[in-house]
Amino acid sequence: MHKQQFLSRIADKSAVIGIVGLGYVGLPLMLRFAEVGYKVIGYDIDQGKVDALMNGQSYIEHIPATSIQGALLDGFEATSDFVRASEADALILCVPTPLNKYREPDLSFVINTIDSLVPYLRAGQLVSLESTTYPGTTDEELLPRIESRGFTVGEDAFLVFSPEREDPGNPDFTTRTIPKVCGGVTPACQEIGVALYGAVIDTVVPVSSTRAAEMTKLLENIHRAVNIGLVNEMKIVADKMDIDIHEVIRAAATKPFGFVPYYPGPGLGGHCIPIDPFYLTWKAREYGVNTRFIELAGEVNSGMPDWVVAKVASALNSRKKAINGSRVLVLGIAYKKNVDDMRESPSVFLMEKLRDLGAEISYSDPHVPVFPKMREHHFELSSVTLTPEVVAGYDCVLLATDHDRFDYAMLKEHAQLIIDSRGKFLDPADHIVKA
Repeated sequence: MHKQQFLSRIADKSAVIGIVGLGYVGLPLMLRFAEVGYKVIGYDIDQGKVDALMNGQSYIEHIPATSIQGALLDGFEATSDFVRASEADALILCVPTPLNKYREPDLSFVINTIDSLVPYLRAGQLVSLESTTYPGTTDEELLPRIESRGFTVGEDAFLVFSPEREDPGNPDFTTRTIPKVCGGVTPACQEIGVALYGAVIDTVVPVSSTRAAEMTKLLENIHRAVNIGLVNEMKIVADKMDIDIHEVIRAAATKPFGFVPYYPGPGLGGHCIPIDPFYLTWKAREYGVNTRFIELAGEVNSGMPDWVVAKVASALNSRKKAINGSRVLVLGIAYKKNVDDMRESPSVFLMEKLRDLGAEISYSDPHVPVFPKMREHHFELSSVTLTPEVVAGYDCVLLATDHDRFDYAMLKEHAQLIIDSRGKFLDPADHIVKA
């Protein structure tokens, strides 16, 4: 299938869309293609996810089961059988790109995925990578593997990089309304990629190459990491001067130009902001460049959990208590408010640090009823239901993630001691400590 045939299949919606990796990125994208009228096949190595979807169940809190059931009625299928990759015209890769323990890019998910697909590729397919990665990944890792099958990219195979942009828990933006950046290996790749995404997303932003698209995503996330690092550093200075940094940020944010508010917290969480800057740092070394800004922000942000723990220690100490033996309730263990995503959550690091110091740890999170099995972190805990009696029974309540579903007035009234790492409690009180 050459370019014109592909474009006409996108236009008449006869193109079959394959989504590889059915997580926080892949699932919303699948729903959007199905909603518009495309036949979608979802591929995932996790048979549990495949079974759940085929039974009309969702495993992501903000995606209702009714949406999955609607997609099934529209012809959506999920499978763990990559042999079926040949059935799709477009294969969109939405797999994780974590760091290894040396803070270096771990492309194993991307590489294993493309290696699993390559034997089943056929002429005329488009492959799109959405996973955040360093500039050059699409050219250096995907292109040679696709061409190893004898295809010429730009003629009888097409390759683009189009980074995901998701903001879970943000009701103002959907997959459809978030503009989508897309860069192709050749102009023909670009044209097909833009047409494909343009069929389901309101605004597609073409850039001149896959490297430019890869760098765009990194700039977006590094921008956040550096600015959060800045306000985290200023928070420490403001605290020493007995100034409320949240009051200062709210005041600064009234300036109608030249200032964007960023908010400090107990550390960075999620799959993107703590991880992605290191992708650029690592690749920059190849070019003899030291990315000092990025690394400094990373240092400041990764030091935040220790700073919060020191605040807990000092607050308990002023009440003649040690962390050792104190009952500490951590509020919110998802990485950001109003979601159920635990990846890289600073709350988990706080829980571990406090546990290591001898605290008896409990948590409450309406979005995470049971502490999940994680590769690095182990807690056998379930979410505590908050009542005035329960809250009053803890030596310290640590607000780590400020979900809207917490009853802050009740917490303020009944907690013995609150450590507020999110600036949620505006009025000063003797038993509330800002962290």
